Amino acid sequence: MQALPAMPPPAPPCPPPMTKNLLLDIAILLALAVLGVVAYKLAPLLQPKTDIVLPLSSCNLNHNPCVATLPDGGQMEFSIEPRPIPALRPLQLQASFRGSEVRRVEVDLAGTDMKMGYNRPLLAAQAGSSGRFSGQASLPVCITGSMEWEATVLVDNGKALIAVPFRFVSGN
Repeated sequence: MQALPAMPPPAPPCPPPMTKNLLLDIAILLALAVLGVVAYKLAPLLQPKTDIVLPLSSCNLNHNPCVATLPDGGQMEFSIEPRPIPALRPLQLQASFRGSEVRRVEVDLAGTDMKMGYNRPLLAAQAGSSGRFSGQASLPVCITGSMEWEATVLVDNGKALIAVPFRFVSGN
C-alpha cells in the first residue's frame, strides 16, 4: 500500500478585527509621538533662544533709521528701505555697528497680530566695510490693508545672541 501524502498544516486563522484596530491605533500614536519630537526640535527656528532681549524701541522705521545701544556699549543702526515700508515689494535691510564685534546678523520679520509664516533673512557682511551688514526681504500682503510688524534684529557677537526689536506698520 501506498502512503497518502501528508496534508499541509492548516493556515493560521486571520487575526480578529480587534487586533487590526489595535495595530492601527499603535501606528497612529507612534506617528503622533514622532511628529511631537520633530515639532519640539524645530521650535527654536520659529522663536530663537536669545541670551539678551533689549526693550522695544519707540523709533519708527517708516521715517528713518533706528539706533540701539548694545549691552557691550556699542551702537547698532538699523534701516529698512524704501520708506514708507510697503508689502510685496523688495526691501533693503541694513545694519551698521560701531564699537561692537559682530559675527552674524539676521532679521526676524513677524506680524504682531497675525502669524504670516517664517521670514528671517540673513544679512551678509559687506566686503571692505567692517560692521556693515545688508540683505533683502519682502513682506507678504495682508488682506485687511495695513499691518503692524515686528522686526527683531538678531545679533550674534560670539558671546551672546542679542535680540533688538523694532515695530512698524506696512501697507496702505
